[in-house]
Amino acid sequence: MGTLEFIAKEDLEQFKMELFAELRRPTFKAPLGKDKQKPFIKSYEVRQLLGISPGTLHQLRKSGQIKFSRIGGLMYYKYEDIEAMVNGRT
Repeated sequence: MGTLEFIAKEDLEQFKMELFAELRRPTFKAPLGKDKQKPFIKSYEVRQLLGISPGTLHQLRKSGQIKFSRIGGLMYYKYEDIEAMVNGRT
């Protein structure tokens, strides 16, 4: 039989915090060529770039972490603003 190992509660809490921090960090998937990048992108494109859900994008807008413009029923985002937010230059 294998050996039995115990995990301290503090170690488990630390692991949980590190895992949540990693999961919350947006991953920025850069487009193929920046020269081909549109200056404004739609919500679904932002979600694809950042790998986030519609609810997360809504929370980013609501908290003011991401700038947007509403035209009719659509929301548009400046590509450079998204890039700056991901790189911590907001």
